[in-house]
Amino acid sequence: MSDNTIIEMRNINKTYDNKVIINDLNLNINKGEFITVIGSSGCGKTTVLKMINGLNTPDRGEIFINGENIKNENIIELRRKIGYSIQGTSLFPHMTIEKNISYVPNLINKKDKDEVKKSVSKLIKVVGLEESILNRYPEQLSGGQQQRVGIARALAAQPDILLMDEPFGAVDEITRKQLQDEIVRIHKELEVTIIFITHDIKEALKLGTRVLVMDKGEIVQFNKPEVIKKHPANDFVRELVL
Repeated sequence: MSDNTIIEMRNINKTYDNKVIINDLNLNINKGEFITVIGSSGCGKTTVLKMINGLNTPDRGEIFINGENIKNENIIELRRKIGYSIQGTSLFPHMTIEKNISYVPNLINKKDKDEVKKSVSKLIKVVGLEESILNRYPEQLSGGQQQRVGIARALAAQPDILLMDEPFGAVDEITRKQLQDEIVRIHKELEVTIIFITHDIKEALKLGTRVLVMDKGEIVQFNKPEVIKKHPANDFVRELVL
């Protein structure tokens, strides 16, 4: 494991109901990368994502975050340090936008409410929204605005890693393109490591510094977008990029 490695998965296997979901997967992700993950339905994309923050555990193999085996970590503390953004936003409907974003930071930093408040004000701008929405409730926002708030909430604990599971799948095409541009800007600005699942190959190639292609629980190709476009590893990848 190099000093630049932030996530390492070694010989990971996972089976559900006697069906192999992940088969001997080995994966290294470096600090500051934007990894997009694409593959056939049921290929194990979301399972891999959930293993990184301990929502799922492998049947065999080991996972390291910043050089530490997560088996030895307090799993609640681990999850608080890893941002997680999913399709739809799962915002708390009874809380204002400010309280939604500050929920985890307040758990971590109970004594310094002013610092949390400053962080929320900064983050709402980072995701391209106005501070005036902080007193509103989720139902008062558009789908695109809610998704941006969801990203802000995932970033609120200043994580080194941001996991995103098809986060833009529920919004219209125009909003989706705007959110794609925003997440690229956020990635550059905050230098956070992002692992981003998508079913859209164009999105994967546009956003990723490297693209991870999976099929039947295995990594088929893992490389820069331009390499995957010019040199697909097999027919499965070739059909994806056509």
